[in-house]
Amino acid sequence: MKVSTILATKGNKLITIAPEQPIHEALALLEQHNIGAVIALDAAGQLAGILSERDVVRQLNHRDDLLSQPVKSIMTAEVVTCVPQDDLMSVASIMTERRFRHMPVMEKGELLGMISIGDVLKAQRDYYHGQIDTLETQILATDQ
Repeated sequence: MKVSTILATKGNKLITIAPEQPIHEALALLEQHNIGAVIALDAAGQLAGILSERDVVRQLNHRDDLLSQPVKSIMTAEVVTCVPQDDLMSVASIMTERRFRHMPVMEKGELLGMISIGDVLKAQRDYYHGQIDTLETQILATDQ
């Protein structure tokens, strides 16, 4: 199964923010859209970074003025991305090993969407349920 499978189901709606916007605006987007990470795009519309709930939580205890600081002050600028043709198992392995939950999907420098570890697990679960249903149908057909 490929990343493109998730994008075909989930769609490619992206919630983005400028790196210069304050962190409290990023948090408002996370809450409003019930998501765990937001993509930061530069003035040219290119991927500049990603800000997750975890990024914010890890800094809250260290900085009293955190919410008024720009997103770029704590976002991850070196973003690991995938392409639509990537295998879901390899993407899941990367996300697990590198300990992050969101991965932008890029192709030829264009941002196509973002997937989460939850999206990957759901796609795998649905695939396996389909396989089980097929096998059960085949077994029942041979029993008759």
